[in-house]
Amino acid sequence: MLPGPILGAARWLGYLPPDCAGIELGLDPRSGFVLERVGLRSQASLFAECLRRRPLRAAAAAFNLVRRDERRFRDILRGSGGVTPVRHYATWSASRVRTDEGPVPPTPALRLILPAAPEAAGSVAETVRSIVAQEFTAWTLVVVWSRPGAAFTASDARIGQRIWSEAERFGDLCDAADVAALLTPGDRLDPDALAILVRALSEPARPELVYADSVVDGPVPVPCLKPDWSPDLARVSAYVGTPVLHAGALLRQLRAEPLHATETFPLRLSLAATAAVAPARVAHVPRILCRRLPNAPEDDHRRAAILSRHLAERGSRARVVTNPAGFDLLWPLPEPAPLVSVIIPSRDRIDLIRRSSDDVLHATAYPAVELVIVDNGSTDPAVLAYYDTLRGDARVRILDAPGPFNFSSLINAGVAVSRGAVVVLLNNDVAVLREDWLDALVRQACRPEIGAVGAKLLYADGTLQHAGVVVGLGGRAGHILRRRPADTPGHLGRMGVAHEVSAVTAACLAVERRKFEAVGGLDAEAFGIDFNDVDFCLRLDAAGYRTIWTPRAVMAHLESTSRGPALGAARARFEQEAERFVARWRDTIRHDPYYHPGLSLTTFGEDLE
Repeated sequence: MLPGPILGAARWLGYLPPDCAGIELGLDPRSGFVLERVGLRSQASLFAECLRRRPLRAAAAAFNLVRRDERRFRDILRGSGGVTPVRHYATWSASRVRTDEGPVPPTPALRLILPAAPEAAGSVAETVRSIVAQEFTAWTLVVVWSRPGAAFTASDARIGQRIWSEAERFGDLCDAADVAALLTPGDRLDPDALAILVRALSEPARPELVYADSVVDGPVPVPCLKPDWSPDLARVSAYVGTPVLHAGALLRQLRAEPLHATETFPLRLSLAATAAVAPARVAHVPRILCRRLPNAPEDDHRRAAILSRHLAERGSRARVVTNPAGFDLLWPLPEPAPLVSVIIPSRDRIDLIRRSSDDVLHATAYPAVELVIVDNGSTDPAVLAYYDTLRGDARVRILDAPGPFNFSSLINAGVAVSRGAVVVLLNNDVAVLREDWLDALVRQACRPEIGAVGAKLLYADGTLQHAGVVVGLGGRAGHILRRRPADTPGHLGRMGVAHEVSAVTAACLAVERRKFEAVGGLDAEAFGIDFNDVDFCLRLDAAGYRTIWTPRAVMAHLESTSRGPALGAARARFEQEAERFVARWRDTIRHDPYYHPGLSLTTFGEDLE
């Protein structure tokens, strides 16, 4: 998979086997793709670069070469030579900037609105210069000063100035324009920015909200590589930022928004647009089109208060709750709390099944729990004796399901005999770290528009094991940010808030029963052991349900402890399931909507490709 040309050009480094006779590229004819250069590099040169840039990784590569794990050896070299940490964006970007060659639309009429305080006059001048230099010319600009005293002499008749009036509405600033955009002092648009954004308005879906990526200037420039439309993330983080266009029915609705205080209006407008726009009418242009100044230190309490008022005005029962990372939303729990059936497949391993079961029954602060253990042929006397003690608890049911291990069929069997309105799929090697884990999952799972909900899983050493699944990572699907510190903020700070992902692991996954049944549960025929959870989430998405990962549900996971690594026949089975997964979800693998195409699919971090 080729990376996205987020500055106009991209580079890809990949392995060619000795018998390679040619390379075929599957391209969208509308993309304007141009192949500038093809080159060959030897493994020796890549190893030398790895040794220079990342000596510890070079040692790991050499170790895998000695033990004849050529695939791992190549992956390490590619990750070292073809991937760049985000902190080195300035160097990475220098050779990737290209001018857009697409047509410049003559219309529609675009209104640019720039609220500003007099003390930001210098930044306003920078923004105005970038607008005057635009290739797209059907724009007008109004600079709206928060108070008198900073007006300048405009050299372009398309530029006007006025004073902010809290009694007016957004429509008073939009004039009669077909499209409107709110800018921030210091925003510097690339000369082709408006042309690219306006061109996106004519896509077949006729989007009404179009946004692109940006980079925050500073001693170390920081790219803001945004996901495709993610309303949960947008509501809490306002990640869309600038540049963004509003058009069509959305703009007609936003015209009624009262201006009130100038300093709070950008966030209030963003929230209003997020609430009003239909998901199918949003387009993300995965290209950096704007350089902007760092945000002033934000008052989380002020932003939380604005979001709280917004939710109250729209009758939402969600509440804003603060936490050490900032704030997030607490969605309501139905009354009475629905019965939750926790399904645990297991075989032997008394140390695992005792810990996981006891945690569900005695370390979970949730009022209505049913535990269903699906036993896959345990023979350990200690396990059988433990089951006898569990049968004395009315909340527990033990289902005998002997035979070859098939995770999907075990889960489906457990769900079939369970009684809960919500089901939680739980591995027997997962342990509770916070008693509110189930409450956090159920609150999300009971939202009508949400399908699967995943937890924050940590390795025994406290590092991240699961923070959501990126489809396409490693060529198929993988966990993002594995082995990073548990408090890693993630790109755009999204690890601190609940947000959309394409899939979550079934090691700890909550979903309403009706949604589970609507898509037929896990696919036990195609994905008996691996990829069943990702396939399940993608089928939920196809049925109209988004997948959410929440950092509020925190668990420990000793990954695949009971199964061990896949070797020999197990490895062959894994590869067969992987091939089926790729065949079924090829389009999503090519572009996970919640993971920017400029980020690497080689490493588990959020690095630049």
